Amino acid sequence: MSTNDTNNAFYTLSATSLQGKEIPMEQYQGKVVLVVNTASQCSFTPQYEGLEALYKKYQDKGLVILGFPCNQFGNQEPGGKKEIEEGCLLNYGVSFPMFDKVDVNGKDAHPVFRYLKSELGGLLGSWVKWNFTKFLVGPDGKPYKRFAPITKPEKLAPEIEKLLARAK
Repeated sequence: MSTNDTNNAFYTLSATSLQGKEIPMEQYQGKVVLVVNTASQCSFTPQYEGLEALYKKYQDKGLVILGFPCNQFGNQEPGGKKEIEEGCLLNYGVSFPMFDKVDVNGKDAHPVFRYLKSELGGLLGSWVKWNFTKFLVGPDGKPYKRFAPITKPEKLAPEIEKLLARAK
């Protein structure tokens, strides 16, 4: 694989939206992408507000946030599509794309997370430690930085701005 292939591997992936539509990551080419594993009954769930604020602030400049509900940590996302969609919308006004519930660790880990973890290992190796782990992908499709669940979304703004400046 050439360096260019590695940089663009993100764009070869796809995921199923909460509405059941297959979404190719290549549609986000040239954008700064923030991938987050989410949960509606987690102590970090209020981060949806901060994520939505980031999305509203930078969406027109080229940021997209992709939320992937995950039930692998403490059964904190037990609901189905309808409950997830209603919870995100009603409780937090989420307007960024949300995807089907996925696994982020183990043999059934979604390919998006397998790829991001292989490129950006964390403190526990490549494993995702908890809900609201955040992966920032540059406008070239190259995984840029990983953020811990405790990192509040607003703390990502300087890194997002740096990558948005590169996208121009």
